[in-house]
Order: sequence, then C-alpha cells, then structure tokens
Amino acid sequence: MSDSRLAGRGLLAADPAHDFDAAPPRISFEFFPPKTPEMEERLWEVVKRVEPLAPRFVSVTYGAGGSTRERTHHTVRRIRQETPLEPAAHLTCVAATRAEIDAVAAAYWDAGIRHIVALRGDPPGGMSSGERYAPHPGGYAFAADLVAGLKRVADFEISVAAYPETHPEAASRQHDLDNLKQKLDAGANRAITQFFFDVDLFLRFRDRAAAAGVGVPIVPGILPVTNFAQLRRMATTCGASIPAWMAAHFDGLDDDPDTRRLVATSLAAEQCRRLQANGCNEFHFYTLNRADLIVAICHLLGVRAPRAAAA
Repeated sequence: MSDSRLAGRGLLAADPAHDFDAAPPRISFEFFPPKTPEMEERLWEVVKRVEPLAPRFVSVTYGAGGSTRERTHHTVRRIRQETPLEPAAHLTCVAATRAEIDAVAAAYWDAGIRHIVALRGDPPGGMSSGERYAPHPGGYAFAADLVAGLKRVADFEISVAAYPETHPEAASRQHDLDNLKQKLDAGANRAITQFFFDVDLFLRFRDRAAAAGVGVPIVPGILPVTNFAQLRRMATTCGASIPAWMAAHFDGLDDDPDTRRLVATSLAAEQCRRLQANGCNEFHFYTLNRADLIVAICHLLGVRAPRAAAA
C-alpha cells in the first residue's frame, strides 16, 4: 500500500519523512469531578501520576445543567492547595444568574485560581436528552457573554471551546466560526477543540479560522479511545465523526482490553505527530480520569517526568 493511501487512513504523519524531529509539545489535561469518595481517591492517584509531566494547566469539567458544580469547585480548590499544578475551572451559563456566576468567579480568584474554561454549557438533561438549550433568566445567555462578564470580575486567563466539525446546534459552519470570533473578541485567550480524529478536518478548520482573523492559539483536543462503543455514543452527541479506518482498528477487540489500550495509545500518538508535522505544538488531553494511556502517549511525544538525580 502506498504512503499516500496510508496517510489517508491516519497511519502516517503528514511529513514525508515521517520521523521528523519535533520538540516535546506543551500539554494540558482535563478531568471530571468524582462522584464518590472512592472515585475521588482514584482521581487523586491520576493527578499525582501526571503531575511530574508538568502540564501547562489541568481543567475540571462542569456537568450538564451545572450538576457537578460543587464537586468541580472542590476538586479545583484541592488541586490549587495540594499540588503545584495550575488548575482551570470550567464555568457555564446554565442554571445560574449573572450574580451567582460572578460570585463563583470572584471566589475562584480569591482562592488563587486564575484560569477559567468558559462554556455555554448543555441543558440540564445533557446534549443527548433532546432538550434545547435556553438561557437562564437573568443569566449569561451565551459563552461570549460569559467571557465578557468574567473579564469584568477579574483578569482571568480564559479558554473557550471550538468545533472543527461545527457545533451540532450551529445554524451553519460560518455561524459557528462567527461565534468563536465573538468569544475571542470578548477576551478569551485560547480555543480548545472538541475531540476529533481526522487530522485534515482540524487543519482545514484552522485555516478557515486564520482566514477569518482568529489570532489566538487553537489547541487540538485529543481523546485516547479505549471503549469504542462509548466513543460512538459520545461522538453522536457532540457531532464528531469517526473515520472508517479507526473503527477497523478496534474491530474484534471488545474482549481484549490490553490490545485496545495499545491500539489507542498508538493512534493518539500518531494523531499528535501528524498535527505536530503541521505546526501544532500544544495538545489538550481528555483523560477520562485515567492516567495510563496519557502517560504513555506523552512519553512517545517526548513529554516525560524529570529523571531523579543520581545519588
């Protein structure tokens, strides 16, 4: 099979040499807040495992309708107080007035949290419920409004979401890009993408954004895949496509978790290398509160914990 056909299936880097000498990328990680004390301890093991990799920041998500609000606050504060990591708290527009959101943001600032991931948020039932998003009475209507409000509270570093394949609720691809521009014009510092697997989709999106005047970094969101059935559900909800070649790689591995992890590590690392070959030097990893794949992928990309000094 020719190199061009392999590249089309996601198996070769875009760089003709393939084995290009790229410097280790900057990285960040995303966690979700634990639901039980047992899950909190498992998350904390993950946090301590990735801490030596010195990520640029680690973010903690917000549940649909603000359902994990207090757990998010607790997790972010614990990371701030007990680790050297830079925490970023997710905040959304849903289920709160402007005054309530402003108060949360001010409390974050007072606690030493300087980075917010500002999102519109999903309706209380989540994206898969079929329920349409509706602004909260007296709240921030959309993410651009939230960004502007946060900047009035304090000089936060703010990350926002971007969608290489267009947000499922956007009226058009151009409308979605205009919305991204509004968030950035309101004061956001970077955009982090929804997960994707087709590198060419991201590169075309990045080119369109640059042509529209987007000048801030657009950081690829990387999701290592171990449960392909779960991925199908997630992708359907958020409008992400799954290439046929990717599905083929996981075919027959439903009862072979060890091989699935090896395949997932290889595919995610290759995706990052193709992106590096096209000028990307920063990645945001959706960890799903697991460390094993993330540490392995980062190792392959040259992001490693410092070696202990010899005695």
